[in-house]
Amino acid sequence: MDDFESSNLGDENFDNSIPLDSGSDDLDVGETNVSHAPLDLGGSRTVDIPKADTPKPKQVTQKPTENVTTTERITGVRTFFTKLHPGAINFLDEQITEWLKKNPDITIKRTNITVGEIQAKKTEPNILITVWY
Repeated sequence: MDDFESSNLGDENFDNSIPLDSGSDDLDVGETNVSHAPLDLGGSRTVDIPKADTPKPKQVTQKPTENVTTTERITGVRTFFTKLHPGAINFLDEQITEWLKKNPDITIKRTNITVGEIQAKKTEPNILITVWY
C-alpha cells in the first residue's frame, strides 16, 4: 500500500465543502444556464396504436370426454413411454394393445398422458402414458 503524507498533497484547502445549489446562499440558481425542470421525453401524451386485424384461429370442435371413475380400488399401475416420432408412437400403440389382449381381466380405472423428458444416453422428449387398473 502507498504511504501518503499530507505534505505530498500540496497546499490545497480540503476543509471547504462543495456548495449545493439547493439551499446554498453562495450560489444563485437563477444565474446558471442549467434547467432544473423535468425533461419531456414525449411519454406523457397518449399514443394511438393502430389495431391490426389478426386472424382468429379455427375452432376445432372436440367431443367432450367423460371422466369415468369407478368405486373399485386401484390394484396396479403400468406406465408406457416412447420418443415423440410417428414410428415410435405406432409401436407404443401396439405394445398397449398387446398388453390389454394378454390381460383380459384388467379393468382400466384411470389413465394419464403427459409429455416430459426421459434421461437416457441423451435427454429427449417422450410421451408417457400411465394406466391405473
